[in-house]
Amino acid sequence: MIDLAQLGIRRLVLAIHDASFPSDRDEDLGRGSSATRGAARLFRYARKLGFTGIQLGPQGQTSRANASPYDGTIFSRHTGNIGLDAFAQLVPPSVLARAVVETAGGPAQHARAFDATQMLIEAAFPNRDRAALAAFREANAAWLERDAAAATTPVDVYAFGQLLAHQEHARVRELAARDHLALYGDLHVGYAPSDAAAYADAFLRDYVIGAPPSRTNPEGQPWGYPVLDPAQYGPAQYSGRARELLVARVDKMFAEYDSMRIDHPHGLVCPWVYRAGDPDPVRAVQHGARLFDSPDLPDHAALAQYAIARPDQLDRSLPRYADGWVRELDDDQISRYGVLVDAILASAIRAGRDPRDLSFEVLSTMPYPLGAVLERHGFGRWRVLQKANLADPADVYRSENARPADWVMLGNHDTSPIFAVIAGWTAVQRERWARHLAQRLHLRETARLAGDGFLATAMLAELFASRAENVSIFFADLFGETERFNVPGVVDAANWSLRLPADFERLHAERLAEGRALDLPLAAQLARSARS
Repeated sequence: MIDLAQLGIRRLVLAIHDASFPSDRDEDLGRGSSATRGAARLFRYARKLGFTGIQLGPQGQTSRANASPYDGTIFSRHTGNIGLDAFAQLVPPSVLARAVVETAGGPAQHARAFDATQMLIEAAFPNRDRAALAAFREANAAWLERDAAAATTPVDVYAFGQLLAHQEHARVRELAARDHLALYGDLHVGYAPSDAAAYADAFLRDYVIGAPPSRTNPEGQPWGYPVLDPAQYGPAQYSGRARELLVARVDKMFAEYDSMRIDHPHGLVCPWVYRAGDPDPVRAVQHGARLFDSPDLPDHAALAQYAIARPDQLDRSLPRYADGWVRELDDDQISRYGVLVDAILASAIRAGRDPRDLSFEVLSTMPYPLGAVLERHGFGRWRVLQKANLADPADVYRSENARPADWVMLGNHDTSPIFAVIAGWTAVQRERWARHLAQRLHLRETARLAGDGFLATAMLAELFASRAENVSIFFADLFGETERFNVPGVVDAANWSLRLPADFERLHAERLAEGRALDLPLAAQLARSARS
């Protein structure tokens, strides 16, 4: 196990979504789960390597046709995370055998797993614990019946599946705690269509949220997710329908996780919105505006009522989506921008969580209001090293610019794995990175950078040697995968399907020997040498 304290690192987190967890052959339903026996082994392996936490993706229920966890429900848990062993005392062995895929492993088969899980829930329902189910229904009535109605499933059957899913998650938390691993949830910015309909009174009617044009997405992304109605944020006493919905979400999450990643916090502080129902959503999102930064835009006059920034505080020489569009704010304005972040922090404190454990996913863009809110509370941003512009010393992704509160990483679930990135470099790009790493790490044996494994490990060492106290490693990078887990903005069956095999330890050992995976002890050694 590497000595994180010696490197000045407080948190080393392994990021992996549920579908990517390994499953043993006799428990594989076609999709990974954090509740499998294979997942329990991965927890132990992660701890042995020195990780302090596991960053999960959103764990809400998705539909059979749409596997994106970022379109999952905000209260119901994904029943695909019920491990097969949870059904062992409730259904005959023949039913269990029918649920297991004939060929275990390989890419996630979401529809197949969805059907198998639903079959098991219905088969187990007659043998349910009626008292436990009644208590669960009573405790979760605020959201359970709405979600059951949207799923067009009998309430008792739906509630039974949710009871099992919540029991399994509680068991997973115990397993993670046993291995001294913190479990991080993912507060996704989106809402399932069922949630958008069920809580429509908490959202704006005429606008939806998306991502504006940016360095990483020049065309923008028309997500179409609902946006909380600012008129319903309520006063500081936490009243107001929109705020109540957010607080209910985060209270439940802090009860079920040790901390969380805040997906796209721009959506809480300064959301980019565009008109709902536009026949050309791409054009609409490109010509959208920030909800609280638009006091006098002729094409979005309806947003003036929500403006926090004044006209004289805007830099009209820049595009309205630019980070510097708002150039200054007073303390009261910053407080108003930060109302929902304050609500999350208050929830964390009520649950006994350390707010410093929160991770705010701020990537290429950080508008001035968002930066001001995070600065007020001492939070950092994300810095993704594979995106660094080595020609620009001020680039936000460069590790030299990291602060202690930042979270640094080689890549995440939306980027290509680092070994695929390296393989795609030109000779000039590779030479540029080799020179950069040799300088940053004070390497003498620069010839070793000719190997992909050493080069990738040296990039990780650069993160270990930075000032950042928080490091995240996506599982695909750790194990040397080259297949991409998700391509943002693209609906593709290949998305969300990359999985670890049941024998992931053997795979990692083989790839380390071949120079095709990240070597954490070597990265720590290189970082220590660079620091000294």
